[in-house]
Amino acid sequence: MFSTRLHWDASPNKLSALLAEKCRSGARILDLTESNPTAAGFEYPPAMLAPLSGASSLLYEPLPAGLPSGREAVAQYYAARNEAVAAERVMLTTSTSESYGYLFKLLCDPGDEVLVPRPSYPLFDFLAALESVRVVQYPLACHGEWSIDFAALEASLTQRSRAIVLVNPNNPTGSFLKKSELERLVAVSRDHALAIISDEVFADYAFEADERRVASLVEIDAVLTFCLSGLSKVSALPQMKLGWLVVGGPEVQRRQALERLEWIADTYLSVGTPVQHALPGLLAARVPVQQQMKRRLRDNLAHLRERLAADGTVRLLPVEGGWYATLQVPRVKSEEEWTLDLLETCGVLTQPGFFYDFESEAFLVLSLLTRETDFREGLDLILERVAATL
Repeated sequence: MFSTRLHWDASPNKLSALLAEKCRSGARILDLTESNPTAAGFEYPPAMLAPLSGASSLLYEPLPAGLPSGREAVAQYYAARNEAVAAERVMLTTSTSESYGYLFKLLCDPGDEVLVPRPSYPLFDFLAALESVRVVQYPLACHGEWSIDFAALEASLTQRSRAIVLVNPNNPTGSFLKKSELERLVAVSRDHALAIISDEVFADYAFEADERRVASLVEIDAVLTFCLSGLSKVSALPQMKLGWLVVGGPEVQRRQALERLEWIADTYLSVGTPVQHALPGLLAARVPVQQQMKRRLRDNLAHLRERLAADGTVRLLPVEGGWYATLQVPRVKSEEEWTLDLLETCGVLTQPGFFYDFESEAFLVLSLLTRETDFREGLDLILERVAATL
């Protein structure tokens, strides 16, 4: 009766089941996976609410690409980052997930393939399957720092390949694309007539400067390129449900892509008018919120590095930005066993590496967005449990 696209097992995994049991019992949980900034104790400027109360929000303006004022606000956001983006290249969506849906519709027929990084964002399989598109993973290799395994990527290409997805910086590795990698990525895309989809939602959250780093692909014009971001991470406002994509590449292809994207968006017209009118103000108010977040991310990362350097039993994988850190723990247990044990015995919630398709054991993913006191206490408990297990 139902579509084969919805073939997933909806039963909770062991970690989710144990967490639900702990919550029902009233147990104290130190959640080191917190990724919702609105629940992480940051102060938001009251002025953020003002743009939502304008009378203009009562007027319905069904423009498929979004209101000109909102698209211009996105262009100004990039200008503040010293990146040139014309408002005409911007399309507003309700989220990055919707942007992916639009792009898979634009680029793929049923059965076509998109290449996605591994490890990375755990929703690609679901987003692609809902569009009848097949996901093919290409590995990121870690040898002192993360990099794209181009040999494996090129070996994965077939006649059904349509796009290469890049997450920059990656979630959860926090690794940025380097300029030398960009040159090869563009060459592969051009040679095989592939589009590049660059997910840049965490691009504002780099920990240190690095001249080798590619901050964004919005200025790429050699191949058809789509850069994704939105209020969820940029202004720490996931509840506002507004994202965008920036279309780049050769002029003819870019124009054709934008025309077709407008046809797709016109079918749904999903972006709310009030948040579009509020977008200039919401982007302008991001600065004090980002300052708080960056301070916490850096403080938690600095503490993590200091504690692990003194401990020696747990290793921190290289991380350059984003909201997450990945720990390599001793392989005396599987990742699932580690996460279950930490939650059961210590009340500490972490994520196993296999949630993000890490190729080997044993990795734990922590959110650096966690409140400092919880993060430090939880980390101490993890290290104590590891020591007790060895």
